[in-house]
Amino acid sequence: MPDEPAIVRPLRPPQDNIPQTRDQRDALLQAVGDYIERAEPVSPLSVEELRSHALAVLRGVGLDEKYVDYAAVLVSNEVWRPTVARIPYEKRLLLLPKCLRNAEECPAQFDDIGLLCEGCGRCMMSEFKSQAERLGYAVLIAEGSPVVMSLIETGKVEAVVGVSCLSVLARVFPYMEAGAVPGVAIPLLRDGCANTNVDADWVWDAIYRSNEEQAHRLNLENLRSQVSSWFTEESLSELLTVAGSRTEKLAFEWMGKVGKRWRPFLVACTYQALAKDKDIPLGDAVRQAGVAVECFHKASLIHDDIEDGDDLRYGDKTLHAEYGVPIALNAGDFLLGEGYRLLAETAGSDGQKARMLAVAARGHRDLCLGQGSELTWIQSPRSLTVAEVIDIFRKKTSPAFEVALKVGAILAGYGDELSDILEEYSQSLGIAYQIRDDIEDFRSNDESAALNAVRPSLMLALAYERAGRDDRKLLDMVWYGADGRLCAAEIEELLTKLRVEHLASELMDSYKSRAISCLGKLTNSDLKGLLRRVIGKIFNDFEIMGCCNDHKAGYDQGGESSQASSG
Repeated sequence: MPDEPAIVRPLRPPQDNIPQTRDQRDALLQAVGDYIERAEPVSPLSVEELRSHALAVLRGVGLDEKYVDYAAVLVSNEVWRPTVARIPYEKRLLLLPKCLRNAEECPAQFDDIGLLCEGCGRCMMSEFKSQAERLGYAVLIAEGSPVVMSLIETGKVEAVVGVSCLSVLARVFPYMEAGAVPGVAIPLLRDGCANTNVDADWVWDAIYRSNEEQAHRLNLENLRSQVSSWFTEESLSELLTVAGSRTEKLAFEWMGKVGKRWRPFLVACTYQALAKDKDIPLGDAVRQAGVAVECFHKASLIHDDIEDGDDLRYGDKTLHAEYGVPIALNAGDFLLGEGYRLLAETAGSDGQKARMLAVAARGHRDLCLGQGSELTWIQSPRSLTVAEVIDIFRKKTSPAFEVALKVGAILAGYGDELSDILEEYSQSLGIAYQIRDDIEDFRSNDESAALNAVRPSLMLALAYERAGRDDRKLLDMVWYGADGRLCAAEIEELLTKLRVEHLASELMDSYKSRAISCLGKLTNSDLKGLLRRVIGKIFNDFEIMGCCNDHKAGYDQGGESSQASSG
């Protein structure tokens, strides 16, 4: 470890929510290490888990709870530290804040990404940067830049060692947590953009720490590419029976239609996270099971389009609109049969096959019950409560996620020990997913589609529960099948007044939080991290990352801010 540069900097005492002396901070760090060794929490930790552990540490050593944010950073560090140590230096990013530089004498310029350090030696950043780069690190001097998540998602970076103030760490953590990013963060001793300081030897320890046993972060983009390759015409023809009949041809073409492929992706993710050897490519059994799960999903879409009377899917005519209801129904039923055949013929023990078939059958049954509730309502429409709409979402959308996750776990050799957790996760994820679809439909569809309740609508249910008597009469016109276009402007004004979209977003976030929370019961770090990343990926939780980007925040080339200093 190099000597710290002899730089004279005006020092200010640590802010009030950080222990004031180095001895106190070292003692707290030791207490955190002892606690983690005893409690053995599984990474990644959610915000709730992190706070709970931090409070437990503070109470254990008799420190004020005002230090909870600082202690939470230390807890997160200790949980991730072994993982970061196993990741090669060349797969790590060192993220530094511009406020460690000597602002009065710094000759560096800003670009759109961050500060372009010239290595002048006038501040400790120069030494941090040069030593880290010699080891193989990528180094970025820009807090919270979106490029960080971009580097992680492309696989160029697998871990982050960062220095930042507590206020920025609090804003950045949800994005890091959404991506299950291994990281060690060294808090600055004061928020603010000038004359701050850091426990430099903690930074050096984080930079240099390594372990000969290397860890590799699962690459979701590679997994998605592999899953997409399963649905090319050539790949599908190896698995699906295409003997020349019209039914087989239609089913085959329908399977090749574009789609998000979330269900087979979840099969692959779960299997890969639980597999003992993660360097071995996904095998034929996983591909066959993934295609089977997509067969079930594509069949449900055919039937759903018929039942909802939808004429378009994937930008083209739905199968029944193109060929008629009887032929479409038959093609959907054929795909169901193909899905069960593929599972039954998957390489594996008889016990595994029986359990996969049982999981698929139960999911099929639950989906039909959910769809049945919706069809019953369509036949006899009435106003619905939010709870009733959510229950339909749970039955209709969650089973497909649950089947995919459980099939992947069974193929990886796991028994019933994960069943309850995967079921709870799937239900919350499925509901959040369906709410997100409702929100997007509300935002993007034409007025008539958005205001006619052709299926149970969360937006209308939220509005109905908040509306007064007169407004409910207006909503009843839509619930009971009247043409919403006749009063579209009034309904749109009412939904805006009642803040329905905001309420739906809050409800979606609450179910996402439930899905994240149930992951706290998992003891497999790889599966926990990967399922957390799946939530982030489905809901694009890290694409809007942006906080304290120096250049964009208004810092001129001399380093002074044209705006209020914010850390």
